[in-house]
Amino acid sequence: MAYNIVVIAGSLRKDSFSLKIANALTKLAPASLKLEVVTLGGISFFNQDLEGAPPADWVAFREKLQKSDGVIFVTPEYNRAIPGVLKNAIDVASRPYGKSSLNSKPVGIVSNSPGPQGGVSAAKTLQNILPGIAGPIMQQPETYLNAVGDAFDAEGNLTKDSLKPVLQAYVDAFAAHVAKHHG
Repeated sequence: MAYNIVVIAGSLRKDSFSLKIANALTKLAPASLKLEVVTLGGISFFNQDLEGAPPADWVAFREKLQKSDGVIFVTPEYNRAIPGVLKNAIDVASRPYGKSSLNSKPVGIVSNSPGPQGGVSAAKTLQNILPGIAGPIMQQPETYLNAVGDAFDAEGNLTKDSLKPVLQAYVDAFAAHVAKHHG
């Protein structure tokens, strides 16, 4: 049996590094995980006034998360935090109050940047936001991918050899994290 994992690409950009990393993880995942990459372009803005009759896009996103066995967030760093679109998706997923679609879901965080910091501030932002609305966050290995600007070819395939073992170790550790919390 394979665990169904939603991998959320936290950037809207068509050729985003986050999307490429998310897709690379799907190719490296062990047989115990089935990863599905989800993009956030179709999720409308969270507005508490709409909670009584939530938009169809909210309902579909929440159901996808509820049916999953875990979630991996792959995020870039925008201005020392996560992109607004990712925060919006988390707000949508976490409502209504007390009924977060992320409840009990094992969570992983992979941040990235073409710069030297690897998006560490974005990862720390997620580590601050998720407790209380999500399941256990995988602690090790912490994965902040820096200098990802030359890691992929024109088709989006991972070509940077130094990155492959890092992502492989991460997805293997996440498989163990999910099994531990579903076992």
